[in-house]
Amino acid sequence: MKSILNFTTLLTLSLGIASCAGDGLEAKKAELEALKSQLSELTTQIKTLETELIAADPEFAAAAKKPLLITTVPARKGEFTHFVEVTGSVLSKKNVNISSETLGRILDIPAIEGMRVSKGQVLAKVDSEAIQRSIEELENSLSLARTVFEKQQRLWNQKIGTEIQYLEAKSRKEGLEKSLTSLRTQLGKAAIKAPFNGTIETVRVRVGELVQPGAQMFQFVGESDLFIEADISESYIGALAKGDSVEITFPSINKTITTKVSATGSIINPNNRTFKVEVFLPSLPEVKPNMISVLKIQDYKNKESVIVPSHLIMADTKGDYLFAVENGLAKKKYVTRGYTSGDQTEIVEGLTGIEVLVDKGFREVGDNFSVNVAKQ
Repeated sequence: MKSILNFTTLLTLSLGIASCAGDGLEAKKAELEALKSQLSELTTQIKTLETELIAADPEFAAAAKKPLLITTVPARKGEFTHFVEVTGSVLSKKNVNISSETLGRILDIPAIEGMRVSKGQVLAKVDSEAIQRSIEELENSLSLARTVFEKQQRLWNQKIGTEIQYLEAKSRKEGLEKSLTSLRTQLGKAAIKAPFNGTIETVRVRVGELVQPGAQMFQFVGESDLFIEADISESYIGALAKGDSVEITFPSINKTITTKVSATGSIINPNNRTFKVEVFLPSLPEVKPNMISVLKIQDYKNKESVIVPSHLIMADTKGDYLFAVENGLAKKKYVTRGYTSGDQTEIVEGLTGIEVLVDKGFREVGDNFSVNVAKQ
């Protein structure tokens, strides 16, 4: 108090002197420097006294703190859901290897990799000259066999000749007819055709190659009976079951649909500790085999959760905490986290759901700090 009086007296005297001295600039400058020096000394004394009082008197310390300006956000109670996101691939149940059913040299391959084809469209042609010659020979033999059979049949109807002669002629004719039918079937198989609508994934032969029956020529994927397959961590094996709802997004076409799990694997892959999940895929013209998809599978749901913004949760040596406003003070609340989804976290212990939480300014406040809530 004495210092403040001295300062006031000095200020009065200085002003009087300055007035007597007139408007001399040098005198004014000198007086200004003297005042600044006195002010600096008083400021230092004030800060020293405040520091001593704060250390000695907690009530004075609390009163000395200026309230921090903050904004708030309420904790809320409601339904909380958590999802697992994994990458899956579109597959087809009609993923087959097309093989040759006849022996021959490849004459032509109209199909190329990536080509979409329709059912019955020719993919390759195999040389069938030998089969054609065999058919011509059989047709000649069959013509003679039919003539012999017809004559034997007329004789048998007239009770001429033996039954054995009639049966032999009939048997030969029928045997040649079956052989001719078989060769004509083989001739038709010389043209390799698409079994259904789909896409040529791989071409495994070249023009001029000799192929044997059963030799794989094409990997072919149908456009129907599509499904999605994904690998899920074994930690979720109890959370997923057949019939569970799944949200699927196709990033390449920016499309999202909701469908269901159609099957779950019963074997854990020892290499990556995952199991297979198969998801039903409805007919979608724009979705193609091998297309990448993102599966969002719900693995947790609680209708009575306490939910807070995730970014407000901090941690110290005791655990996770955040600040709630009570009677104009920031109160430190230790909490136990549940699941987190985006910027929303479930609190399983420590809050009731009716608290008002410090939002902007939450990193500046401390326990029992005075706060003023800004109007929003």
